[in-house]
Amino acid sequence: MDQLLASGASTGDVIWHSHPDVWLLMGGLILGYIWLMARVGPKVVPAGETVVTTRQKVLFFTGVAIMWFGADWPMHDLSENYLFSFHMFQHMLFTLVAPGLLLAGIPRWLFRIILKPPVLLKAARILTRPLVALILFNVLVAVTHWPTMVNASVGSEPLHFFLHLILVTSALIMWFPVIAPLPELPRLSDPGKMLYLFGQSILPTVPASFLTFADSPIYSSYASFPRLWGISAVSDQMTAGLIMKIGGGLLLWSVIAVIFFKWYAKEEASESETLSWDDFERGLEAWDLRRT
Repeated sequence: MDQLLASGASTGDVIWHSHPDVWLLMGGLILGYIWLMARVGPKVVPAGETVVTTRQKVLFFTGVAIMWFGADWPMHDLSENYLFSFHMFQHMLFTLVAPGLLLAGIPRWLFRIILKPPVLLKAARILTRPLVALILFNVLVAVTHWPTMVNASVGSEPLHFFLHLILVTSALIMWFPVIAPLPELPRLSDPGKMLYLFGQSILPTVPASFLTFADSPIYSSYASFPRLWGISAVSDQMTAGLIMKIGGGLLLWSVIAVIFFKWYAKEEASESETLSWDDFERGLEAWDLRRT
């Protein structure tokens, strides 16, 4: 280890090894989803209705694949043993990419089964309110990136897994008002969704600034790790801050752009339909006049 610290680590030091716990968890998600769609869905979905669409399946499996990539080798090893910038990139995958895909890939009937207990439905209605979801997610992001918490999680696999579970759960809650999978839960209009995501893109500015402009390492654990590719601890930390702010912002603004253009297209179509119907009515009136 001392030699690595002195000379810097190379990609050859990041040796492949399996993560059976990750394979078991992700494989369980995939098999569980397939079983639910094949066995449970046909029993609860009315005859003639689609249990799950191809789009939903693609979105869900893509979300699982992204989670798997973030939790397995080499991302896991790079983020937990070498560079905080990879740790931050991993968290972007876990919070801003995969959760939205997973939610969009789950049919409504499955959400209703999950939230069937009244206490869960009541909790979901409270937690998925836009302001509550926004504050909850960002508070938990700040807590899980607190230096004491990060340093402790690096040396404890159970704590590390628990923090990731908290992040993913809070991210699922954060994305609920945007994906709006159930009419029973709080929903936002398209302009409301854009405003909500704009707020989400602004809030991480404070913690990202601490990482970007700090002139000394904030996380002692990452400062003590081997310097992969010769990247200094301060440069690694600055890169993590940029990923959090710029990378996360680009992801959120991309979603905002998609929502905007879809909303604009719907508004245009609505106006066109109204205009066409008005023209039709005027045509009928004109025909009546000519007939009289």
